[in-house]
Amino acid sequence: MNKFPIGIFDSGIGGLTIANAISKELPNENIIYFGDTKHLPYGEKSNKSIQLFSKDIVDFLLLKKCKAIVIACNSASAIASNTVKNKVKNIPVFNVIDPVVKEISEKFSNYNIGVIGTKATIQSKVYEKKINKKCPNAKVSSLATPLLAPMIEERFINEEISHTVIANYLSNKKLKNIDTLILACTHYPLIYNEIKSYYKNEVTVINSTKIISKHISSSLKELNMLNNNPKTKYQFYISNYTKEFERSAKLFFKQDLILKEKDLNL
Repeated sequence: MNKFPIGIFDSGIGGLTIANAISKELPNENIIYFGDTKHLPYGEKSNKSIQLFSKDIVDFLLLKKCKAIVIACNSASAIASNTVKNKVKNIPVFNVIDPVVKEISEKFSNYNIGVIGTKATIQSKVYEKKINKKCPNAKVSSLATPLLAPMIEERFINEEISHTVIANYLSNKKLKNIDTLILACTHYPLIYNEIKSYYKNEVTVINSTKIISKHISSSLKELNMLNNNPKTKYQFYISNYTKEFERSAKLFFKQDLILKEKDLNL
């Protein structure tokens, strides 16, 4: 079972930031990635739809004999974690929220914390609830930033348009007094430097990819599920083929890719 792949899914290219971090943290692991490009972004979908998409993708990953499931999407992590866990009984399921909340509770428990993410993530109030449960003294201010994920999907990164959109969101009064910012969308690490530049080092910007990959690594190690065979295989499936996804995947994984379109008829 240790040689079986880790299954990772997201609505598009954002989860590639998590897959890339996992590949660096665990270079011997095989990975199967599913990008549900047919339905991106999840942050604009209903809770019922996100749960349905997640369930069907997990069914596919289980058929591929994945030994662990990573929900590499904040919207799906917020809305569909329990759905996935109820579906998957005998292998570990990781989301991208709990490891970050744990890190926050250990290092930033008395801070004024800002959270930016999709509408689905922010409306769920999952970060406020989880952080305040562990850190009653922390103040959490959340802001939906729905233009950022599609902007990143269209590769508007480090350009005048992205600077303008980012500045417009981060100048919102809800984030006025924060000293720590959580990037609560796996797309956002791709604009991490732009966000840091906006704050001029006056706000600590939490890049969740390393936090999440280290958590997954330590968890699999504890469960004695690590693969020791260095011959790795990365497979990428997308529900709707786009050249943009293929280009992005090749940027993250600089090697020959197995990229297939797989419509799950969702």
